Parts: sequence; structure tokens; C-alpha cells
Amino acid sequence: MPQLTEAELKRQLDSEKFSKVYFFYGPEKFLIDKYTQRFLDKAGNVPFPDFNLQRFDGRETAVDTIAGAVEALPFLAERKCVTVSDFDVETCGATELGKLYELLDNLPSTTALLLYCPSLEVDARRSAKWKKLIAAVNKAGVTAAMERRTGPELEKTLCAAAAKRGCDLTRQNAARIIGFAGSDLRTLYHELEKLCSYQGSGELTAGLIDRLVTRNLEANIFALGRAILAGEYEKAYGLLDLLFYQNEEPVSILAALTTVYLDLYRVRASIQSGLTAQEPAQHFDYKGKEFRLRNAERDVRRLSMAALRESLDILLETDLSLKGARGSRRIMLEKMIARLLLAAQKEKIA
Repeated sequence: MPQLTEAELKRQLDSEKFSKVYFFYGPEKFLIDKYTQRFLDKAGNVPFPDFNLQRFDGRETAVDTIAGAVEALPFLAERKCVTVSDFDVETCGATELGKLYELLDNLPSTTALLLYCPSLEVDARRSAKWKKLIAAVNKAGVTAAMERRTGPELEKTLCAAAAKRGCDLTRQNAARIIGFAGSDLRTLYHELEKLCSYQGSGELTAGLIDRLVTRNLEANIFALGRAILAGEYEKAYGLLDLLFYQNEEPVSILAALTTVYLDLYRVRASIQSGLTAQEPAQHFDYKGKEFRLRNAERDVRRLSMAALRESLDILLETDLSLKGARGSRRIMLEKMIARLLLAAQKEKIA
């Protein structure tokens, strides 16, 4: 059976026409948890759950134990349900993998088996082992990759969730929340719950969002990058203070800021080559993060390629200094910001 979309998976589970095996994986862990619970509500709604519903941690359970549960007949029920979390084929030995594939080839029709990865990262594009597991599950049942939702999808999701809570949220303000909190659904729902609880009912305004939504590292780094490009010295150092107050690791701050400058460099190179600002999305991973290219297009007009190259050199030198761990890491970042500010202002001074 081919891989199912989220909508197709929802319809199948709601119809209660279950496949023999399911595999839920992907970067959006909130959706994996959501559909695992839906699977349990539907397929796991069985009489005598102590006998007919068995759950295993794949990191600690041998395949023989899982197979014994899957192959056992249900007790006074139409079916039994077995779930296995975070079974890691990358670290599993050849003997255990052989047993797993033998099980998948001979699944009984009396059991619905779910393999899911609530914390394990699955690289289905690069890993031959994960590709083989996905192919084996698709042959016997269903796989579903829970991908990050894109900006418009996230905006629509937040607006609908706000309406269910008695609040009004415009698409523009939904985008504002996403810009502050990031694209992780679990984080976004947490922030929305906070806003709706505070407001009670009515409109979730931009002012309310600005006051209450916690800005994640990415949002603060984007703000820091814009402050540097605009030559706003006090704001740049104020944002660095905030990042240290939030106990962000210097290496993480540097990595996130480097990403901002790489976006700028890629967009500048694309535009100078006669292409659009969205061209980097054809060559790099910007799925669900296209807004970064739009932001870079807006800001890159302030920098030449020469200034961008100088800035990337500064970031590289700081990275080497941080990894060498000589001296105060905060001073290293403060010095880096000063040099980036100067690089951004050179053309204006000239």
C-alpha cells in the first residue's frame, strides 16, 4: 500500500478498516503523538485491554517478544492491538532485523501493529535501513510521514484552533505567532492556549501577541540579524543580553546567526545571477521555512556580496574561537557583533 497523507490516514482510522501494520515517523512529533492516540482510540478500543492491548518500548524490547505479542490470538475480541515506540533499525543487529522483516512478511490478520517514532529521528532519504523498513511496512500495511506544516497551513491551523477556543485570530496575527514561536506545532498550541486563556474571548491582537508569546531562539536571532544589518547597536547588544539571560548556548547562538547570513548570501547570489529569491529552495532544505528566503530578500539589499563574504569569514573565525574555548565566550560573541556591525556599515560609510 502506498504511503498515506495525513488526511488519508485520518479517514482510514476513522473508518476502522485497519491495516495489519502502521509506521508513523517524521519531524513533527506533535502529529505523531496525535495519530498514535487516534490509532489507540480506534484500533486499541478492544475488550479486555490487559490482554488485547500491548505497548512496547522498541529501545528495550527484543523482536521475539514483539512477535510473540503480535502472533498471539486476541482474547474474546475481534482483534488485538500492539504498539512499538522508537525501534531503531540503525542500531539494530542483523539477526534482530531479520526477525523483524520475517514478522512483517507474516503478520496475522487478527492484530493491528503500530511502529512509531515519538522521539527518534528518521532519515528516510539517506538511510538505506530506514528505506528498507518503510518499503517493508508499505508492502504489508501503511506508512505516514508527519512533516512540518508550511506557513499557510500553520496559519490556517492556528486560526481554526483559536476559533474553537472562542477567540478570533487573523491570518496576519497567526503568522506573527509563528514568527515568534517557530513552526513546531506543540509549541504553537502551547502559545495559543496561553493567549486564549488570558484573553478569554474576542480578538487576539498583535499587541497581545507581542506581550505574551515567548520568542524562540530562531525569532530572537532573526531580530538580532536585522538589528546588525540596520546598524542598531543598542538593540543588537540588548538582544544578545536576552539570549544569555535565556541561557542559550553561545554555540547555538552562533549557529543560528550563521544560518541567517547563509540565507542572505544564497538570496544575494540568486538575484545577482538573474534568478528569483526563492531559487535556493530548489537546492537546499527550506520546506516549511520559505519565509526565511522572503526575509532575506527584504534585508539583503543592505549588503553587497563583498560585505556578506566578510561577514561569513567573521562567523567562521568566531566558530573556531568558540570551539577552541579560549577566553570568555560572551566576549567572543560581543566582539563578533561589533565586527559584523562594521562590515554592514562599510558601504554606507564609503
